[in-house]
Amino acid sequence: MKIQGKMFLWLSVFVLAVAILYGVWSKEPAGTTALFMAFGLCVMVGYYLAFTARRVDDMAQDNTEADVADEAGELGFFAPHSWQPLSLAFGSALAFLAVAVGWWLMYFSAPIILIGIFGWVFEYYRGENQNQ
Repeated sequence: MKIQGKMFLWLSVFVLAVAILYGVWSKEPAGTTALFMAFGLCVMVGYYLAFTARRVDDMAQDNTEADVADEAGELGFFAPHSWQPLSLAFGSALAFLAVAVGWWLMYFSAPIILIGIFGWVFEYYRGENQNQ
């Protein structure tokens, strides 16, 4: 994780240089602001990765002598099936449609989005997948 933190921090230096050069050369505020925001995001991610790397053990990518098999193993738990993303997608589509058609449509999309969020969060607390 140490190398990822360094990569993001070096990327933030590059993005800052590009933002300054772009801002001076183009005098265009929207792109300059976007580049400075990208700089801030790179710094946040780089700092988080560098901060976390101090608290965890070295990973395989931190060792120059590591093999590919050194990082093998379980990567985490991923849901095999879920209907909740479909609910969130439908509710989000209605919410974006509300911007174009009328804000009254948000009254219908907000409950669908909330049902999808709560269903996704509590998916493994009840029902057939309770003990996974």
